[in-house]
Amino acid sequence: MTTHTESLNSWLENEALAEAMVPLVGHLYRDRDVVLSIYGRPLVRQSAIGIIKAHRYARQVTGNELALNETASLLDALATMPLDSARIDLGRLATGFAASPETDEAAYLGVALERGLQGVGRLLQEPTDVVLYGFGRIGRLLARILIERTGSGAKLRLRAIVLRPGGDGDAEKRASLLRRDSVHGSFSGTIRVDSEKNQIIANGNPIDLIYATSPDQVDYASHGITNAIVIDNTGMWRDEEGLSKHLESEGVAKVLLTAPGKGDIKNIIFGVNDAELNEADRIISAASCTTNAIVPVLRAMHDKYGVRSGHLETVHAYTNDQNLTDNFHKKARRGRSAPLNLVITETGAATAVAKALPELAGVLTGNAIRVPTPNVSLAILNLDLETSAPAAGINEYLRHLSVSSPLREQIDYTSSVEMVSSDIVGSDRAGVVDSTATIVNGSRCVLYVWYDNESGYSYQVVRIVQDLAGLRYPSLP
Repeated sequence: MTTHTESLNSWLENEALAEAMVPLVGHLYRDRDVVLSIYGRPLVRQSAIGIIKAHRYARQVTGNELALNETASLLDALATMPLDSARIDLGRLATGFAASPETDEAAYLGVALERGLQGVGRLLQEPTDVVLYGFGRIGRLLARILIERTGSGAKLRLRAIVLRPGGDGDAEKRASLLRRDSVHGSFSGTIRVDSEKNQIIANGNPIDLIYATSPDQVDYASHGITNAIVIDNTGMWRDEEGLSKHLESEGVAKVLLTAPGKGDIKNIIFGVNDAELNEADRIISAASCTTNAIVPVLRAMHDKYGVRSGHLETVHAYTNDQNLTDNFHKKARRGRSAPLNLVITETGAATAVAKALPELAGVLTGNAIRVPTPNVSLAILNLDLETSAPAAGINEYLRHLSVSSPLREQIDYTSSVEMVSSDIVGSDRAGVVDSTATIVNGSRCVLYVWYDNESGYSYQVVRIVQDLAGLRYPSLP
């Protein structure tokens, strides 16, 4: 039996190893543009405790907690290698090395990471300018993510935020909203305002505040902004005619809408149909948060089991569109107090699925219930499958996809019986499959998918922006 002293000493040894890993992870990220993770759990910008927790998460994948002395040794070897830009899973490397007859770490890594040792170096020689058109819930989360990621050579450079004209103290108020968030907590870093230049400076990033009432009123070139990707998160314009106004402003190359697009605009669910993007596309939609949460899971289920029919019910956190107290609203029921009521409303997610998965056109119905929570939603997928399978088999299939498939950035998985909505706040995945809630009865299957309708969606938007900018990292091993 492990004594109290032995247990504590083991923890302190692991803590020391994790503390030593922090600067190496940072070095690889900043100097080599290498993004490290352990079975999808990020190591970049993590504390020593965060690194220990990532090692512990490996139990859900391999059945065993990763030993820090093994990954630390591999990390030491990685830090000396001339790596190209890449995403590297240290957990998979450690597991692979343990199972390999090779005893020399450098020799093993040379083979396992061969695709990342081609002498290509860093992706992109020049940063891509990004502009946020609107600065609401999604806009501020996008700002946080973009600012956070400038540590790796500023490949995506947030240059400006376009706002409706404001009064005195507007810049200070916008900075305050970025600095503190009631749901997502404090901004990680420092923020100050340069009133003379009308800029917010976040972690050293000077961000111009530009005031306009229409997309075609902005002269980005006068701010030194060129070939920019404009992320329109206002939702005011959703068709090609309206969004094309952005392209009339000098300095804009592409427009990305953070809402379902209308007409022939491509609705992209990253990880599912992003291969449809091409250089000629200048206006793109990132669809909705709910569509991003359910489409990867539907893609996976249809590929393996076939989906004959189904119903989607989304239990959705209330949004800024609703009223705090009963008041007029153009849509039925949404005028009633959001913090006090369950509100049945419609969702376009079931119809939107067909834009990303044409083979499921007309197969799904859908509805929504807005509930009195400020963030995190739950999609309930009631599916009739062509091929029946036990719940354990379906869960294992989805678990596997969450750690070692092209959908691992979109689908997360939990086997916790204690999971509740607040545990999902801050998730960087489009959706989290709650395996303990899966129900199977013959060909009928009910899946429960949690999603942070703010941050999970925002990470999906940033993935599209990275792709538009040419940031396509190889995933190794």
